[in-house]
Amino acid sequence: MIIGASGGSGFIFIIVIAFLLLYLLFVRPQKRKQTQQQQMLGDLRVGDEVLTAGGIYGTVSRLDEDQVTVEIAPKIEVRVARRAIAGITREPDEEESGEAEEPEEDESGERWQSAFDEKDSGGAASNEEKPG
Repeated sequence: MIIGASGGSGFIFIIVIAFLLLYLLFVRPQKRKQTQQQQMLGDLRVGDEVLTAGGIYGTVSRLDEDQVTVEIAPKIEVRVARRAIAGITREPDEEESGEAEEPEEDESGERWQSAFDEKDSGGAASNEEKPG
């Protein structure tokens, strides 16, 4: 009888561990994503560039409680459910990436050219050295 009781408690322990792993791997990250989505929708403002769940980019022109009016082209507006907004593209993100890209393009263009030249000359020099 004692052997059977310890086997049953071990099985219960394994089930508890399995549920804990499921919670940590699936439930908790899903709740975190849901909280981030709700926060993003709460921060939505008129003038924000958004991406809808359908893949349409536009600019928010009016906010209602459950709906958002998105201008997808000049004088063309579409009503979208607020929960169908997949993401917000804000100007500071574009400016930061634009500022980061501009110096990189100038510097990386020069670096790329010089690195490219070094590879060709280095390869030619190494080829010349081998026969010679």
